[in-house]
Amino acid sequence: MTSIPTPGPPASGPFDPPDVVWQGVSPRLIQAQLISSTAVAAVPIVAGTVLAVLFSLWFWLLAGVPAALLVWGVLLIPRQVRAIGYAERDDDLLIRKGIMFRSLVVVPYGRMQFVDVEAGPLDRKLGIAKVQLHTASASTDADIPGLVPDEAERLRDRLTARGEARLAGL
Repeated sequence: MTSIPTPGPPASGPFDPPDVVWQGVSPRLIQAQLISSTAVAAVPIVAGTVLAVLFSLWFWLLAGVPAALLVWGVLLIPRQVRAIGYAERDDDLLIRKGIMFRSLVVVPYGRMQFVDVEAGPLDRKLGIAKVQLHTASASTDADIPGLVPDEAERLRDRLTARGEARLAGL
């Protein structure tokens, strides 16, 4: 399975360069993030519920706040994942993220030092991986989460080759 092109809005402004075809990430990233969010929220929800039943109704706040945040995450995470995209151009790689707080990272191939592919246990179970780009400046490192392993491997090899060609001055 390859990544899905995401059309997005017409090109305008700093976040939508003209003539860019964005590639989306796997929808399985939604499931991975929902599972992670649920696991993190489960502990205070269960603890607050038990304490509320045993001691005082005030402990429902301990359970209610993480439960409300979890519901908010369930509504927000699918939109966040759909907003992630990347595009390969001749001289650089573009990575976009965010809905309300948008970001567009432009990584010139000549500035890349190395490219990692990472996948934790949950990622491997769901069949996704993350490509991590490391540049000469630590503040400009970028990543593309939620890629299927074949696409992550292809992207890693292609970015490495393009980076080496740019460094060699070819």
